[in-house]
Amino acid sequence: MERATVQAYEERGPAWAARRQPVRRAHARAFAKRVPPGTLRIDLGCGAGRYTLDIGLPVVAFDAARAMLDMCRQSAPGALLVQGDLEDLPFGNQTLGGGWANMSYLHIPRERLPMALADLHRVLTVGAPIDVQVLAGDYAGHHLPDDDVGGRYFAAWRAEPLLDVFTGAGFDVTALQDDGEVVRLRATRLRTLPDIVGPGMRLLVVGLNPSLYAADAGVGFARPGNRFWPAAVAAGITDRPLDPIRALRLHGLGMTDLVKRATTGSAELTPGEYRVGMARVERLVHWLQPKAVCFVGLSGWRAAIDRNAQPGPQPWRIATRPAYVMPSTSGANAHAHVEALVSHLAAAAALADRS
Repeated sequence: MERATVQAYEERGPAWAARRQPVRRAHARAFAKRVPPGTLRIDLGCGAGRYTLDIGLPVVAFDAARAMLDMCRQSAPGALLVQGDLEDLPFGNQTLGGGWANMSYLHIPRERLPMALADLHRVLTVGAPIDVQVLAGDYAGHHLPDDDVGGRYFAAWRAEPLLDVFTGAGFDVTALQDDGEVVRLRATRLRTLPDIVGPGMRLLVVGLNPSLYAADAGVGFARPGNRFWPAAVAAGITDRPLDPIRALRLHGLGMTDLVKRATTGSAELTPGEYRVGMARVERLVHWLQPKAVCFVGLSGWRAAIDRNAQPGPQPWRIATRPAYVMPSTSGANAHAHVEALVSHLAAAAALADRS
């Protein structure tokens, strides 16, 4: 989170919290019923703990500000208090059974929210419910009108872009409400992969969809025999296999999928799913503006854009960015040798650099 925001809560948060009443207790209690009894859940950005006990026990009260946790200690006895950052959750993979976030993720800049949600996806079990509320609107900055704390960073959201971000992060959104002041979202964690994306991407790699193996491993193209990572290292677009976060942060290599639904094979996907997924990818590209987009696997591009497409640079652009289509790197695609896959990835990276 923004350091200035955390400092504002440390210095002025207790006085601010003392003036606030819990207006969402019914929502919090409804959320508690969605979490299986006895399952550990988390109050993300718990503040003074207005809702911590309402979301049920056992519960983790999580906040970046020690002053807020000190208040939560009094209002939510029995909660496990953890200080940390929403963008770097200190929990193991699939250790939490539900996530409540009331006006906390709005403190993360919009372009960094996908990675924060990817981390949330990582720590939640499959099927875990989440309830998230943020400010509605277009504001982003440190000077929100009527902010009675001062110095805090806020990023407000419109409903449809927020839906795209949560869908990309691997959540099934079941309810989305925008009353003009706040946007409230309810969703469940899917057995899939989250987008690994951010600003300044050199190349966005778009797979067809995650395999169940990859979804469970938490890494795209993870199945033994898939040639993507060896080819990516050989092509010089990353330096370490099976580490998409490092690839994004150090090499500007982003990753998403045309279809978020994980399957045993891409043959289970429908043309309609590819078209809906392509529209989401176009909106993602329009927003984050990678230098180029590389589609791994021809079937998705052919179903959604051009049924006669051949591997290589495409005459069609994706939200003004150049597009490259290459064969599938799956081990089942025996026609594509690893040397050819290396050449395709290197050519896609060269296309990005020329753009």
